[in-house]
Amino acid sequence: MTLTATTRSSMVTRIIPDVLFDVRRPQRLIERSVMVYRRSPMVIFSGFFEPLFYLLSMRVGLSSLIGDVEVGGRLVPYAEFVAPGLMASAAMNGAVFDSTMNVFHKWKHARLYDSLLATPLSAGDVAVGEIGFAVLRGVLYSGAFLVTMLALAMVQSPWMILSLPACALIGSAFAAMGMACTTFMRSWADFEYVPAVTLPLFLFSATFYPVSSYGDWSWVLQLSPLYHGVALVRAANLGEFSIGVLGHLAVLVSVTVIGVAVTARRIETLLLK
Repeated sequence: MTLTATTRSSMVTRIIPDVLFDVRRPQRLIERSVMVYRRSPMVIFSGFFEPLFYLLSMRVGLSSLIGDVEVGGRLVPYAEFVAPGLMASAAMNGAVFDSTMNVFHKWKHARLYDSLLATPLSAGDVAVGEIGFAVLRGVLYSGAFLVTMLALAMVQSPWMILSLPACALIGSAFAAMGMACTTFMRSWADFEYVPAVTLPLFLFSATFYPVSSYGDWSWVLQLSPLYHGVALVRAANLGEFSIGVLGHLAVLVSVTVIGVAVTARRIETLLLK
């Protein structure tokens, strides 16, 4: 049976909301967010102190007590093992914070999106624009980690430059998931679930311990999107890539696409219908 163009189009829109095909001006949302934060830059720059304190505590304290960790058949100082995990976590935290509480305030209290949708901007523009700025914030935080790692001589390979695109992908996955979940939240009390989810991901995504330490429970790590991000950043720092990198990339891209699709569909349903 031959599928017509209309039939193929309807099959695609069942998977991907048609509102995403109308994305034209998401950069306007990013420009607006940049202009807002220019008035209170410390909200952004306060996150730059976190990597310095984290990495110094690892270098001066724990690293000397624990010693080296075996990763991919080679021994790595504990501080240099943890640093890529903290960098990936910074991308997650920056993206999640901006795509949850900030989005909820704009949506429920400032009623910003009602005003924006009265302009030529579409629901897809709102979703992609807000997620885009959340990704930018996550990349800024992870960039601060990278600069600190360079200053403390904790970078082992020039391939570490690829960690920034990896952190952008981590940020996009968590920003998309965070904003999608925010569209289901009814009050500020619901945000208690955010740290209840992100803290276990932070602790149990091979951030502080190698996968081998989890024994028979190592398969649980595969369920964490952050684990796949940590694996990418750690591979970049070591300069050792394998076929498994493609699997990590596929997971993060899939989470991003699903999150953006759910967010755009929910915004269109809640604000336009």
